[in-house]
Amino acid sequence: MEVEDRDELCFPQFPNTSCWKPSPPWPPTVTIMLYSMSLITVVLNLLIIISISHFRKLHTHTNILLLSLAVTDFVVGLMLMPVEVLRKTSCWFLGDYVDGSGSTYTIVATIITSASIGTIVLISVDRYVAICDPLHYTTKVTPKAKKSELKAARKLGVLVLGFLMCFAPYYGVIIAGPQLIIESSATFAVHLYYSNSCLNPVIYAFFYPWFRKAVKQIVTLQILQPGSSE
Repeated sequence: MEVEDRDELCFPQFPNTSCWKPSPPWPPTVTIMLYSMSLITVVLNLLIIISISHFRKLHTHTNILLLSLAVTDFVVGLMLMPVEVLRKTSCWFLGDYVDGSGSTYTIVATIITSASIGTIVLISVDRYVAICDPLHYTTKVTPKAKKSELKAARKLGVLVLGFLMCFAPYYGVIIAGPQLIIESSATFAVHLYYSNSCLNPVIYAFFYPWFRKAVKQIVTLQILQPGSSE
């Protein structure tokens, strides 16, 4: 093999067994943007996890579901988003056991995304029961609390709508199969689906005053003061 050809190999010291360096399907600026989105996803969802876990007044059954979703989104930002970018732009260095295009990665990604979908389903069921059967939703709901639950239902409806918009292209790729979808479209669908994990905290910031207040206390380190969890 020619010397100049070795520059295109992932492991030029092993020219007979090395794979070729992948050609990124997008400009370098897109790679930077996707890695930045991954970092933002991790930070924002970590703030949600700390907020709901620390403040006792946020320990409602609805917020527990949001906490579960935030944990899943945190893992998506920490693992799936950067690995997906790595698969398309760099040589795979994690070995054959964790092959980026093999079954191990696929299984892990499927488990994580299924957990996210399952949590969204539970949130939808929770809101459906709160709206359609408010008398049996809980035996301790006061009229004022019932009113706030109907308001929460509309806010969480935006959350579910955002998820469906990000998930629809990904679902279409799954249904159509790789033989009918070009690689660039499949890549876009996957990253759009993962971007929902970054969108969810933004929705919380717009619609939930408790989240903005909690973030302020976290950033200013007020949560370290005694009695801050009350």
